Amino acid sequence: MTSMTTNAHAPGRRAVKAVIPAAGLATRFLPATKAVPKELLPVVDRPVLQYIVEEAAAAGITDVLLVTGRGKTSMVDHFDRRPDVEARLEEKGDRERLAAVRRTSELADIYTVRQGEALGLGHAVGTAAAHVGDNPFAVLLGDEFVEEDKPLLPAMLDLQARTGGIVLAFMEVKPEETSRYGIASVSPSDLGDDIVQVTGLVEKPAPEEAPSNLAVLGRYILPGSIFEAIRDTKPGSGGEIQLTDAMAQLLADGTPVHGIVYRGHRYDTGMPLGYLQAVVMLASQRPDLGEEFRGWLAEFVAGGAKG
Repeated sequence: MTSMTTNAHAPGRRAVKAVIPAAGLATRFLPATKAVPKELLPVVDRPVLQYIVEEAAAAGITDVLLVTGRGKTSMVDHFDRRPDVEARLEEKGDRERLAAVRRTSELADIYTVRQGEALGLGHAVGTAAAHVGDNPFAVLLGDEFVEEDKPLLPAMLDLQARTGGIVLAFMEVKPEETSRYGIASVSPSDLGDDIVQVTGLVEKPAPEEAPSNLAVLGRYILPGSIFEAIRDTKPGSGGEIQLTDAMAQLLADGTPVHGIVYRGHRYDTGMPLGYLQAVVMLASQRPDLGEEFRGWLAEFVAGGAKG
């Protein structure tokens, strides 16, 4: 292992860049996603992707690389200026919406790289090598986000700066759900509450083979050495290059891997049911919509959901 790779594992450097893999076809949402990227589907009045970029920005990360695919240029457009819309809102005196529109272009510096083929999460992350270099960086999956008042990234970034190596986020899942996630085997750590030492990783194990009920949540802090591991990773589950397999190889080679068990709520918009749940939950919490929406929803449910 080269000295450069070894340094990438060392503590002391806080990640300042984020990578958001967003090149998938989102077949579960067809035909809606035929022309509109899944990441731009609205959760009330903000697209999913904006929640994720806001999460990164709130943690001090303002350099964001979107891994895109064909037909997804509108994701970049969302974070660009719209002088025509801004001028119209200014003429109307709609200061609130004007600020909201301008804010999207002020959140972060947005960069893009194209993933030519959908060959798995590991492959998608690997396309960021030239942008990230040998520095630690964050990966935020493009279809999930966490509660704004219970952030996760700051603690992950701080931990990785202390320990080096890889820092993961975990959530507890039901045993029958382990086949949907990367699952970790862990041991206790003295680094803080809800922090564990990761001893193994397996991708989508059957319930009877799962080493725990701790599933990898879609947030990762990775060292630059992950790119070499990805290049050496053979296709695994689903015939794709799995990020879990590349991380498992670094773990086997001696890279420290720690995890934080997240106790807040994770919004999973990757499937229609989870997306609808996120819309309802966040709409119910809105100070401008919540009271009226919750009242209507209660009546709707009490009436047998017939409208």
